[in-house]
Amino acid sequence: MEERARSAAEASRAKTSDSDSIQQNYLSPGLSGQPVRTVDNSRTFTPNIACQKTATMLEVLVQPSGTGDLGTVRVSRDTDLDGSVDSTSNLPVPVSGICANGVVSCTPGTWDQCAYFRWDVDTARNLKLVQTDMPKLAGCYCINNSCGSNLAWGNMPSVLRDLGGGMIGALTTADPRYGVVQAVVDGPAIRYVGAQSTACTSNPALPQTQYRAKPTAIAADAYASSTANPVFQALKGSAIGTGTALQYRQCTVERQVVVTKAGVDDVLSRVSGGYSTVRNGNSVDWLMGSPSDNTLVGGNCSLFDYKMVLRVGDPSRIVDARLTNIFFDDWIQVRIDGKLVLSDPASWTSNGYPPGACERKQTWYAFPNLDLKPYLTPGDHEIAVRVAVGDHGEVFAQIHAEIDDSCKAFEQVVDQCGTAEGDPQCRLDSELVDGVQTWIGGAQTGLRPLTQTRIMGSSTCPVELTRDFFLKSRTYRCKVDTMPQPDTSRGTYIIDHSTETILADRARQADGSFSTSTRPFALPDRGSVPACEAICKTRAPKRNTEAAVSGVVGAKQNNPTGNDTFYHACDSANQCPAGPGEEIVSACGCLDDFPEAVVMMQTVRLAGADLVCTGSVQ
Repeated sequence: MEERARSAAEASRAKTSDSDSIQQNYLSPGLSGQPVRTVDNSRTFTPNIACQKTATMLEVLVQPSGTGDLGTVRVSRDTDLDGSVDSTSNLPVPVSGICANGVVSCTPGTWDQCAYFRWDVDTARNLKLVQTDMPKLAGCYCINNSCGSNLAWGNMPSVLRDLGGGMIGALTTADPRYGVVQAVVDGPAIRYVGAQSTACTSNPALPQTQYRAKPTAIAADAYASSTANPVFQALKGSAIGTGTALQYRQCTVERQVVVTKAGVDDVLSRVSGGYSTVRNGNSVDWLMGSPSDNTLVGGNCSLFDYKMVLRVGDPSRIVDARLTNIFFDDWIQVRIDGKLVLSDPASWTSNGYPPGACERKQTWYAFPNLDLKPYLTPGDHEIAVRVAVGDHGEVFAQIHAEIDDSCKAFEQVVDQCGTAEGDPQCRLDSELVDGVQTWIGGAQTGLRPLTQTRIMGSSTCPVELTRDFFLKSRTYRCKVDTMPQPDTSRGTYIIDHSTETILADRARQADGSFSTSTRPFALPDRGSVPACEAICKTRAPKRNTEAAVSGVVGAKQNNPTGNDTFYHACDSANQCPAGPGEEIVSACGCLDDFPEAVVMMQTVRLAGADLVCTGSVQ
């Protein structure tokens, strides 16, 4: 049995090992109406999977001139795929260079006065050249004598494939019904075998092609198609489809934002006491005491108290609050909510009379700049000033506050989906994030909303917020009751108690008890397999004829000739199938050129970074 399996695998591999084999054995004969052989070559059959087919959908014949340019390029087409050529034309310009999607035409034999053309199709679906700019062409290279001698003749197969590939790309883009199944190079000509395989219709505007421009429409169209499909509806109504009762729960994850603007009195205000309030923008000063000279008569020694109550509404908006200025005659104390915060002289700390003589025979001035913010918590606070006067005196205290009255945004994320998300019986079915469908039918769509900036609040108090989302609308699919689950205890026991050489089992008896058993077993020899697929590495010299906006790249190099590197899968005899002109660099084996690939990619990346234009001198 193993030998039969190996033989079948080898036969299959011989027919499908690479893209060329698949094309030769299946695609080309299948789409062109030729017989297709089975894997073992014992039987043949002729499939009919194309509405129309032709042996020559497109033929391109070229004739290089003495200057190396393609002086003549004749294009023949079978436009209706009826098997006969019905359209022949010649390019109106010589071809000096070839691009993946067009051609370059210069003064013959030179790379001067070049014009650039892109392949296109007119309304009658005939090929044409449209003049364009060089950056709109891709993969251009030079073929005339300005870049080397005999380039077109020496590289005729690749020249024909590149030239014809641009034409085929324009044709199949304009009319997606047609496909190319084979390209045959015959001397200076290349012939493409084509077929109409996408749809049997005369209208090139196929409904299926709309998904290329709008991939998200596939999901909605697939659902609409499934609702009308009897097979799908039969499966949906079967026991497996209706065995689980589902409940859909809808919820939101919303970013709630409240914008506030507070006035000075909303943050900090004088409730009672004091004798004056001075405002200046978002700053305010409160004055207290009896500042007029000798307005207090103390006699031998008297105590005078002045109180002011400040109400704190929002301490987070108090930028600064300080006792900035005092003057007194003769002793002073300042208390906040009964706690002594300043005394002058400092020795007076009691609630009674000063510890020395009251009369100090002058008015004392000070600027304590005492920080009051630590004391101004939400609520009412009493600020008390006491002065001890001998004979005559006065007292003054000034409190200065800076208030933040700007617009502020207070936000919180209200997650109403936490219960469903934490339920193991629930799965996310659909999600809409700020109008973008990120989940549908239990699968991610691959779409994500861009970071948004919104203006919150009112016209008199706007706040700009930039967030990754503001509203997520979700639907969860939750199981209400489930079908009976199978008993997997026996399988679990076998897996947990078996080894490489012993198979353990536990079976339930008729009376409900369990019996255990063990027996030896061994897996069949699986044989050995190679550590890798043997490959070889070769190289062949090639002149650099690549073209860019500034001209031919090779003309700007000291040595325009380099090497192309190729990798080949080795044959059954472990021989390297090197192509013509190729030199073997590494013989057949398990090659690992990853470090070399990394160095090459890093070199290209850094070279590209050095070429980036900046706004300043670097």
